[in-house]
Amino acid sequence: MANPPLWTETPLLFSSKISETLGVSAYLKLENLHPSHSFKYRGLSLFAQRALETHGHAVHLIVASGGNAGLAVACAANALNVKSSVYLPSGAAQSTLDILRRQGAEVIVTGRFYAEALQAAQAHVNREHHAVLAPAYDHEVLWEGHGSMVSEISSQLSSKPDAIFCSVGGGGLLGGLIHGCRQIGWDDVPLITLETIGSDCFFHSISLNSGRFNSVKKLLPPDVNVVEDLEHGVTLAHFNKFSSRASGSLGASQPSPRVVKMALSRSGNVVCASVPDELSMQALGLFTDDHKLLVELACSTTLTPAYKPAFFDRLMPVKASGEKRTVVFIVCGGFKISLDDATEYRRLADEDKARGGTWSVLINDGSTFGVDK
Repeated sequence: MANPPLWTETPLLFSSKISETLGVSAYLKLENLHPSHSFKYRGLSLFAQRALETHGHAVHLIVASGGNAGLAVACAANALNVKSSVYLPSGAAQSTLDILRRQGAEVIVTGRFYAEALQAAQAHVNREHHAVLAPAYDHEVLWEGHGSMVSEISSQLSSKPDAIFCSVGGGGLLGGLIHGCRQIGWDDVPLITLETIGSDCFFHSISLNSGRFNSVKKLLPPDVNVVEDLEHGVTLAHFNKFSSRASGSLGASQPSPRVVKMALSRSGNVVCASVPDELSMQALGLFTDDHKLLVELACSTTLTPAYKPAFFDRLMPVKASGEKRTVVFIVCGGFKISLDDATEYRRLADEDKARGGTWSVLINDGSTFGVDK
């Protein structure tokens, strides 16, 4: 890069609690510590820097997002002293509008749905010479920026991890991890992806491809369609509506076709699992208690195996040699969380636990795994 990055290296924290619970060496990559409170600041600040190099200080960064991508663009524009505008559909929380405006962003509320806000943002770019539309997740510059966390992990760990855990929405973070692993020779490190049932477009997309368990019958949940992406040679699951509370950050209508293709062709395994909201809610409360950090439901989804040893072992089997496993959980962060939210999530998880039984988790071999409540 011509200029130093706007982000600073984030800590890789050894978690004694999770390590003891799982019988492994568990590390937390604290991506919640960026100025925008999420990993998205890496890729989108790099995109902003590249746009500034191309257009000069007249550049106007435009983004359609009611979530973490919008705040990352606003923070990057603020740091670079350039203009930014964030388009969001009606219904966005006042707290979201306030935090964007505190970063100096122009906030435009338009349309009833995200697609309408995106259409308005694109129209703005079309009529302004130095306006640039920032992508939410499907762009190689974002993956380059997000991938920088892998090189940091490699310098912070004494050896290669046995797996890296992350959540997936549209696939921007996963694309960054795949890119970053490729850059440092970690293509063989398994990547384990977590989503919530009802906003799991990546899980279902992977299942439709390359001889996977759903590649023939192509059975999908209600309101989910099969999309053939001929340009990239992959089949995608397109969600028309979401039923998960994590969909504010994980709820992409469909994943990046390029990330799906990279995941399918990667030499290291990409393992996918989808969990119920209540399991993620429980993990959020436990993580907050143990590590004194508050994260979004989209982020705590990554941490669900950290508190369920049998679930963890299902995703990351014990080594035949008996050697202790070393794993990294990407704490991706997110600003759409409050103490009131966390309290409500804990209540809902506790109520569901009191009903007894197990939580059903979907695994990408087509099986269902029961997790003790």
